[in-house]
Amino acid sequence: MRPQLASSLPDAITDATAWEAELTLGFSQRGDKSVLSKRQHRGPLTVQRPFYPEGGVCHVYLLHPPGGVVAGDQLSITATVEADAQALITTPAAGKFYRSGGGEARQTINLTVAENASLEWLPQETIVYEGARLNSCMNIDLAEQAHFIGWEILALGRPAAGEGFENGSATLNWRISRAGRLLYLERLRLDAEAFQARWGLFGHSACGTLFVYPASSSQLTAVQELIGEEANRGVTLIEGLLICRGLDRRADLLKGFFERVWGLVRGNVVGKAVCAPRIWAT
Repeated sequence: MRPQLASSLPDAITDATAWEAELTLGFSQRGDKSVLSKRQHRGPLTVQRPFYPEGGVCHVYLLHPPGGVVAGDQLSITATVEADAQALITTPAAGKFYRSGGGEARQTINLTVAENASLEWLPQETIVYEGARLNSCMNIDLAEQAHFIGWEILALGRPAAGEGFENGSATLNWRISRAGRLLYLERLRLDAEAFQARWGLFGHSACGTLFVYPASSSQLTAVQELIGEEANRGVTLIEGLLICRGLDRRADLLKGFFERVWGLVRGNVVGKAVCAPRIWAT
């Protein structure tokens, strides 16, 4: 196991020490509960045993034992939820992408949700340290009657330690398809200029996006009322896909906002009241 890396990660770390890690998960409905029916991994990506804090929904925690990602590392996560199954995937702690000597760390996430199945993709925030270079691709393939709630929360630098984001970049790609047809496509590149600019983050260290499908105009109205006059929050509805965005000075504050949105929509989308993973409280 590579040791936990210090915040002053040396530039000497190169592709020669890079890891390639793959994790494939499958969820199926068995009787009155959903089970983790497939689990394959290569390299330092794995999951804990499933938890069932709310009955039949299968809660799974993703683990990355090294504690951080460096230049040249490549992470690939694939999760498939079969018909009628319900799964919630989260992480026990923030993901960390450390300073790069010039190389790029890559992360690819492929999520597939079948008819009448639901997937909640709710990882804790991703911290991109000063000087890191992250390229992240998220591909979400939804059946016509699939149900999905997912978020991505990014923290650039460490403001509590006096660290901004004067060097480095994060490229975020989202591709969402419904019944084989492209529904949403976006590419976002954040660097030192975007971090400071009015048209970018305007100095806010945390940014995030939350997706909900299927969503209705009444849910859009509910989220708009939740936001009210609060600055740096926004929400829209595109062909049944609710897209909620936020900026904040701290990632935990942004996550708290997304949790409130989750509380508004989960009953209609998943059919259950909010049941926060216990790991979030530790």
